[in-house]
Parts: sequence; structure tokens; C-alpha cells
Amino acid sequence: MNKQRMELLVGVFVVLGALALVFLALKAANLGKFSGGATYTLQARFDNIGGLKPRAPVRSAGVVVGRVTGIKLDAHTFQGVVTMEVSQGLEFPKDSSAKILTSGLLGDQYIGLEPGGDTVNLAAGDTISRTQSAVVLENLIGQLVFDKAADAGGGGGTP
Repeated sequence: MNKQRMELLVGVFVVLGALALVFLALKAANLGKFSGGATYTLQARFDNIGGLKPRAPVRSAGVVVGRVTGIKLDAHTFQGVVTMEVSQGLEFPKDSSAKILTSGLLGDQYIGLEPGGDTVNLAAGDTISRTQSAVVLENLIGQLVFDKAADAGGGGGTP
């Protein structure tokens, strides 16, 4: 009887471990809901969305307030149109801004919402007009290398 009880405990432990791994995988893939409440949809247009992906978090003051639900290219303006869902209980002023930011130096990208000071709030379906595109690390490095190469090439006559 003691052997059967030990096997049962080991089996329960293995099942709990598997459930913990599934939970961790869902959290790592951003597949968990950010809240259980109702949401409303906002849009923002960016010249460059960098590595932003659907299901990326939307944060305000570091707190997750929504998720990116879709990304598409506008065929007329050639801008990236990002659709996001924000928690219903949070109303942002009409002059709020949206930025594509990065978690850490090489982390995942997310939308950062900064509230403005307008008395009128954004409504469902509105477009955030004040946006800042993603900073692409490769472009910054390329610009730095180009600038250094230009400085080295222009100063050949001085000792």
C-alpha cells in the first residue's frame, strides 16, 4: 500500500509540474488576458513599427492597460496602423500620445500611452494622432558607423 501511495504522489507532482509549464509558456507568449473586463478599441499610425507584434502589451505608467490586436499597412500613406484594445475603465484624454518602446536594451516592444491634458477623452474607434515610431537599434548603429567613417575620412591632413 505504501508503494501505491508513493506512486500517486509522484503522479500528482508530475501533473502539477506540467500545469506550471503550460502556465509559464502562456505567460511568456503573452497569451494570457490582461484583464477580465470590457475593452474599447483605439488606433494609432506609425512611420515605423519596428518589431512590434500582435498581443504586445499597451502600458501607461508601466502598468499594462491593454493589448495590441492588429497591425496593418495603410496602402495610401504607407504607415503602419496599430489597433489596440484598452481596458474600459481607463479613459485617456484626446491629446494623449502613443510611443513604441522597448523593454530593456534588446527586449520586446510595446505601446506606451502617455495621457495628455485635454478635458475630452478618446472614444472607442478613435485614432491617437500624436505618435512616436520605434527606435531601431540597427539604424542607430549604422548612423554611428557612418558618422565615424565620415569623421575619419575628412581629417586626413592633420597630424
